[in-house]
Amino acid sequence: MTHVEDELVSQPECWIRAAAEAPEHAAALPAPGERVAIVGCGTSYFMAQSVAALREGAGQGETDAFAASEFPHGRPYDRVLALTRSGTTTEVLELLGRLKGRTRTTALTADPHTPVVRAADDVVLLDFADEQSVVQTRFATTALTLLRAHLGLHTDAVVADARTALTGPLPDGLVDCAQFTFLGRGWTVGLANEAGLKMREAALSWTEAYPAMEYRHGPISITTRGTATWMLGEAPEGLADQVRETGGLWVAGGLDPLAELVRAQRLAVAVAAARGLDPDRPRHLTRSVILAGS
Repeated sequence: MTHVEDELVSQPECWIRAAAEAPEHAAALPAPGERVAIVGCGTSYFMAQSVAALREGAGQGETDAFAASEFPHGRPYDRVLALTRSGTTTEVLELLGRLKGRTRTTALTADPHTPVVRAADDVVLLDFADEQSVVQTRFATTALTLLRAHLGLHTDAVVADARTALTGPLPDGLVDCAQFTFLGRGWTVGLANEAGLKMREAALSWTEAYPAMEYRHGPISITTRGTATWMLGEAPEGLADQVRETGGLWVAGGLDPLAELVRAQRLAVAVAAARGLDPDRPRHLTRSVILAGS
């Protein structure tokens, strides 16, 4: 079993622990009414997109998500929450350095022995969800679970759905598809983006991701026999039929969207295996991006 396979199957247990520990971290996490920016790079940026939509949708306060390199320094925030598994990502550390003494910052990380612990004002540690694989699975979803629990949006049903996602079969013919599109709505757009990234990283697949309503504004033109369109969350009315009419494979997201992401992680590993690839060693990638000269 690869590291990524071993790590992705441990997610239900990680989620249970994160949800239980969420109250302990409340003082370090965004409070209701705060104006918040959530930042990250790669997978962490896509989790930031989901958390921002969830928090604002829950009426907790205006919340934006940015790639750490694209943070708008002229815009005031009460708190900036940085998601970083490694705690060493250059863009995150540079941003926290610029914000020091100006804006309250919190880092949510997996490693207590990295520079981000000193760079942020507050730290939330999820070391039990750290990973050996370059490809993120459990840290990202555990961080999102902690923040869903902090917002009062986590339930035991999410964990049950994750167990179903790990044991149920993938749809027939899905692994053999040549192209994959993931769709989301609201907070699940970030999950769709992350599902696409997993497929590109682990399986070198031609994969795209869109807000579901945008899919019909051009991207559906590539859908045909041998392609798959996977909806994370509830689909817009009529979209499934339109995809089927193209000859493409439609995958409905019947589980909690975070559990659907677990199914997409499984797909990435399965496609990698079918193509003779090692998902633990994705091409041109390392566990943390540390830029030269930084």
